[in-house]
Amino acid sequence: MTCLSQAIRTVFKGTLLGWLGFATPAYAQTRIFVSPSGSDTQAGTLALPVATLEKALEKVKTAPQNEVHIYLRKGTYYLAKTVRITPHIIGNKRLLISAFQNESVELNGGRKLALRWQKSGDRIWVANVAGEPFEQLYINGKKQVLARYPNYDSTARVFNGTAADAISRTRISRWKNPSGGYLHAIHQHEWGDFHYRITGKSGDTLTYEGGWQNNRPMGIHKNQRFVENIYEELDAPGEWFYDKATQTLSFIPPSGFDLNSAVVDVSRLKSLVELVGTPKTPLRQVRIHGIRLVNTERTFMEPYEPLLRSDWMLYRGAAIYLENTENCRIEACELTHLGGNAILVSRYNRNTSVDGCHIHHIGATAIGFVGDTSAVRSPAFRYEWFVPYADMDLRPGSKNNRYPANCTASDNLIHHTGEIEKQSTGVEISMASDITVRHNTIYQLPRAGINIGDGTWGGHLLEFNDVFDTVLETGDHGSFNSWGRDRFWHPNRKTMDSLAAAHPELIKLDAQKPVVIRNNRFRCDHGWDIDLDDGSSNYIIFNNVLLNGGLKFREGFYRTAENNVIVNNSFHPHVWFKNSEDVFRKNIVMRPYFPIQIAHWGKEIDHNLFPDQTALQKAQQNGTDLHSQFGDPQYINPEQGDYRVAQISPALAAGFQNFPMNQFGVQKASLRVLARSPKLPQLSNDRKESNVTEKTWLGIRIRNVNGLGDRSAFGLPDEKGIVVLTVPKESKLATSGLQKDDVIRTINGTDVATIAQLESIQQQLHFMSTIPVGVMRNQRIIDIQLPMK
Repeated sequence: MTCLSQAIRTVFKGTLLGWLGFATPAYAQTRIFVSPSGSDTQAGTLALPVATLEKALEKVKTAPQNEVHIYLRKGTYYLAKTVRITPHIIGNKRLLISAFQNESVELNGGRKLALRWQKSGDRIWVANVAGEPFEQLYINGKKQVLARYPNYDSTARVFNGTAADAISRTRISRWKNPSGGYLHAIHQHEWGDFHYRITGKSGDTLTYEGGWQNNRPMGIHKNQRFVENIYEELDAPGEWFYDKATQTLSFIPPSGFDLNSAVVDVSRLKSLVELVGTPKTPLRQVRIHGIRLVNTERTFMEPYEPLLRSDWMLYRGAAIYLENTENCRIEACELTHLGGNAILVSRYNRNTSVDGCHIHHIGATAIGFVGDTSAVRSPAFRYEWFVPYADMDLRPGSKNNRYPANCTASDNLIHHTGEIEKQSTGVEISMASDITVRHNTIYQLPRAGINIGDGTWGGHLLEFNDVFDTVLETGDHGSFNSWGRDRFWHPNRKTMDSLAAAHPELIKLDAQKPVVIRNNRFRCDHGWDIDLDDGSSNYIIFNNVLLNGGLKFREGFYRTAENNVIVNNSFHPHVWFKNSEDVFRKNIVMRPYFPIQIAHWGKEIDHNLFPDQTALQKAQQNGTDLHSQFGDPQYINPEQGDYRVAQISPALAAGFQNFPMNQFGVQKASLRVLARSPKLPQLSNDRKESNVTEKTWLGIRIRNVNGLGDRSAFGLPDEKGIVVLTVPKESKLATSGLQKDDVIRTINGTDVATIAQLESIQQQLHFMSTIPVGVMRNQRIIDIQLPMK
């Protein structure tokens, strides 16, 4: 057992014993009972329960024992307001809130409606609904579709249906008063999404506000967009619309639907439970166990804040919200039908754990561990921003303690998240330290399954997770994704090269402790299985099975990948530094490497197994893999997901060691029976890399953009364009400002995807002395005039 493993086991054992002690009968306990049939005038005993959780909490502080258990009896509790638990309310008591004897208990953030339906026209039924407006409607427990265009399509890849003409003049002209409607769209480069509230129209021109949900504001996608909450789009069974002015709910029921007997709930609260202390008096030792939490309002138009220079913006709220807490625990809960985040561990929290929960069908992120930017030294908040070295705080680590540390997410089943917000994930870590993510099964997500947004401050452990069916509605991402746009990082690569070379001490000022990713199984069919993007540094990655997308290292330092199985793919090194200290050894790859802009190959790239001699020799031409082997890895049972190798495997000769293949994902029996498993790949015999032909054009060397690797390396919105390989001084284009590694995207205002298109348009413009082109450089479009004569 390694020292790291022993330390982890010791910490986990201590935490577990502490919580077992919390529940042991050896402690004297005060027991308070709550029931939907109770009364707040009663004593709160089993025979005479109170009716609300708020009343039960009022009794905690004055309870005679130090340990208090609040037991909720079977039923649904519609919350009139968010349940807020603070030290002021409960004092220094150790508090458990739990379902009594595993009874079915639901905390509902909506309200139940008793409606009198009347038919209006051929298909629409209407009812009066007084009170607060709402944006989520559930009938008989099933979420209904807010009136939208295009209509809901369960088979559509993005947003359940999108259309390029969603806000066309023709469509806008049909709307009498679209104020209060919404425009939703994917990011122009598919790096998340944007949301806008429609404020009105002038003629057939729409006015709207919003777009603050993504930290890379580069415009919305021209095709992947839809509108909703507009009355004229109420035209399909299952759709509804609520008119705030007249307080009228309109609904088109599906065929055979009995509205008179239907149970109708609508959303109300944005947060169900908040565990909140103060910096001087943290809330301690509160445990929530075995409760179902449902129905929160959508939050995509709430104020957002940037998470440093990552692509993310954050709404700092959730169905369960924790801030300024110590030793609090959320366990065995189900969270579903939520309009935003499920659980957010925000700012100062220590030893928080989320264990054994089922989180599914929610609007945004399942579990977030997110610190405050005030804890970061010399923070920059946009991709293109940078704090000059002369102005930089050069002290290592954090400025204060307003961040989560020593927290855990374990044994959770997480799926169907990000139903509204696509810049979301299963587990988000940002501005945090020593977070453990263990034995979770995570799937069916629009973007990453696990995301680390920055290098501050490392020490995280990700192990035994099963993450798949990711990046389903976006692009250029991975099942695991990280960014490391920390103090050493600069958006201009040339500036960053010189800065990191002159001041290597900057590299670990934020990424102080290594992030360990081990014994996981990842599969991404729309990106990389593991994607270490933009400066991600100080990672140790070993004993992982990567089922489809391979492993990417881009711009970073001190990364070691060892003893991983990369099925049907390979290693993707992108844009490395001269002294990266990167290591890739004792791994099994089934394709040649896919390097992009690599002049320096790190500290050690060796002792790996390649599929054939050609792939090995190609690697050795780069000066790597002197001791690597090639041949069939001889997997024991790949059809059943067992990628251990036989004793005769050449992988063992290369240095690879077998590791267990049966410990991935959730282990809790009740959740394991519900969890899906990833589709196992059929081993491919096609081991050839793409054949990219270079060409000389106007004295420079160019080639077509080649797949996802180029898209990521050059920061492109898609896989189109022409890469500039060299611009010789003697070429006619040398004085134009065109540079090596520019990607030509447009010529004379027309998009170009290939060299053939570029040459065709050039011929049509033969009469022009200069031709304007748009090139992508440092993830920005630069306009250049190319001399033709």
